[in-house]
Amino acid sequence: MTMATKIEEAGFRPASRIAAIGVSKILQIGARASQMKRDGHPVIILGAGEPDFDTPDNVKEAAKAAIDRGETKYTALDGSPELKKAVVGKFRRENGVEYALDEVTVATGAKQILFNAFMASIDPGDEVIIPTPYWTSYSDIVEVCGGVPVLIPCDAEAGFRLQADQLERAITPRTRWLLLNSPSNPSGAAYGEADYRPLLEVLLRHPHVWLMVDDMYEHIVYDGFRFVTPVAIEPKLKARTLTINGVSKAYAMTGWRIGYAGGPKALIRAMAVIQSQATSCPSSVSQAASVEALNGPQHVLKERQESFRRRRDLVVAALNAIPGIDCRTPEGAFYTFAGCAGLIGKVTPGGRRIETDADFTDYLLEDAHVAVVPGSAFGLSPYFRISYATSEGELKEALTRIATACAKLV
Repeated sequence: MTMATKIEEAGFRPASRIAAIGVSKILQIGARASQMKRDGHPVIILGAGEPDFDTPDNVKEAAKAAIDRGETKYTALDGSPELKKAVVGKFRRENGVEYALDEVTVATGAKQILFNAFMASIDPGDEVIIPTPYWTSYSDIVEVCGGVPVLIPCDAEAGFRLQADQLERAITPRTRWLLLNSPSNPSGAAYGEADYRPLLEVLLRHPHVWLMVDDMYEHIVYDGFRFVTPVAIEPKLKARTLTINGVSKAYAMTGWRIGYAGGPKALIRAMAVIQSQATSCPSSVSQAASVEALNGPQHVLKERQESFRRRRDLVVAALNAIPGIDCRTPEGAFYTFAGCAGLIGKVTPGGRRIETDADFTDYLLEDAHVAVVPGSAFGLSPYFRISYATSEGELKEALTRIATACAKLV
């Protein structure tokens, strides 16, 4: 480190709002595993939260055509009219929910939708109820926006789903939002209509609490599970619900960075104010591609869903065959969230005691050269997450390595 660098670092004072927030544990593990690969180790990384499929050809062609037409300028602030119409049509066709164009917003990914919504609605000290395990960014975004994440543990025995009595107990006069994600990252658990109804009844009794739902994995469900979004179940909550979705997971468009949401006009207007001072409009070319994704042929969704199901079954069976590991079969998404309580307290060949799920995942990376993410990163231990958005061959090799590494523990 140069003297200039030392002076620069010594003079920098980070804002208090990010004092307790670091880079995502998922990214940290991924960076470490990638470095090990560069150093020559045969690491298999099962931490990525993105499909391994390519963006569909018709979507890529739509983007090229938009470029050729010169659609490379600014669009309307929170979404082009064409994309908003496509989003309205998607909500009507697939979810049975009606939104007007001024009840729809488009942003640079669903993460910005979350940020815009919380920044537009949270005052310091306002509380957001988040069931755990949860996607790591949820609580961090709430804190950056001045809110207080209220984390409610929901373990495998509860199907990783929030229960009505837990929600009732968690609500206070400062509660601003309940945030639900179905199917879930990291657990793959999903809420059916019967799971949602008791929670929605609680919300009806507490009119000051708004509902935010992240439906990003809507099209990745298995075994006949019927996806439903809460507003379709209880229309009375539409006036205080923000329904979030995007093209990233279903259409393998993570890098295109397009998320969208439907919600009350006043909230959508307030979110536009935040976006106007942050990023302005999303990429015009990405928006044109997303119009084709939503309006074009949808057969690719079923084809990829079946591929994910085969991988899920492979991973769940292999994990449950390992003594000390217990893996629930997820209803959706492309993750397993397996319990490793049976391995806590065991000792590695190098003499290190496994005290936590993070110790276990560190051991897998060092001994088996398999990168997975500890449950602690998602607010619930002792578990670990595997993303099976990779080839079956690589999954089989990784699972064999995991089994061998676990067999070495005493």
